[in-house]
Amino acid sequence: MTMHDETSKLLPDMMEARDRFMELVDGIRPELHRYCARMTGSVFDGEDVVQDTLAKAYYALGQMMEPPPLRPWLFRIAHNTAMDFLKRYDRKNVEPVADVPERAELEDTTIDPELVEAALMVFVELPPVQRSAVILKDVLGQSLEDTAATMGTTIGAVKAALTRGRGNIARTSRNASLHAAQDASAEGQATLQRYVRLFNDRNWDELRAQLGEEAQLDVVSRIQRRAVTAGYYDRYAAVMEEEDLRAEAGFVDGVPAVAIFRPASSTEPAYFILLESTGGRISHIRDFRYVPYIAVDACFESWK
Repeated sequence: MTMHDETSKLLPDMMEARDRFMELVDGIRPELHRYCARMTGSVFDGEDVVQDTLAKAYYALGQMMEPPPLRPWLFRIAHNTAMDFLKRYDRKNVEPVADVPERAELEDTTIDPELVEAALMVFVELPPVQRSAVILKDVLGQSLEDTAATMGTTIGAVKAALTRGRGNIARTSRNASLHAAQDASAEGQATLQRYVRLFNDRNWDELRAQLGEEAQLDVVSRIQRRAVTAGYYDRYAAVMEEEDLRAEAGFVDGVPAVAIFRPASSTEPAYFILLESTGGRISHIRDFRYVPYIAVDACFESWK
């Protein structure tokens, strides 16, 4: 038996184990995303961090004799992964707050409920230590002890970071623009608008014709970097027979994107599709249909 044959025999068991793991963490993923999206300032980057977190957790779990408490363990991995992401991509305020005092009195104040729904860019204005503490404690409702454990620091340091972070958020001008839309090229806008028109017309043949020769597909949480086949649009053709979907072009946290509304009359996007194009042809599709929770924190601005 060749190595290829032996590897092939392993695949079903590996796929079954992965599916069971994904079912196990399914209820925690929306919370992980709320944290990661606010840490990165983007629902899309936040989902990338969630995917990396789950991949690391799945691998690490296979090396353990006994499983850890799942939720705090995943949040700890997500925190470290988000911090690595910020450093790797040189995001704003990536350096931790220097010399956070160990002792700080934290007033027992009522948190402004608007903070929970605040735009993601509000949090990006904070240094990472403050950002993490405010998200974990004030947005996700973790205890001081759990927040400290997730961040790998002391309760005193968490209290200090919360005091500073809350003060910085309170000083943020509510009238300021909290996210700047990135410029989309004329070609990119035309590609997106054409995709939306063809999608709404159910013109799957013409959509296939818009694909570049080596167009790649990511169906997030399902398929990674495969060639776009006819099956992708065949599936949408079948879905559209059962679901009333509508596509609309716009910006999601400053990123040009296609928003999908379900039902078509809805005013809130159900999920998003990101497109990359080269020479007017689509080169990469990222479809977020299976992670609809990212739409909860997204700020969508239509081009209409």
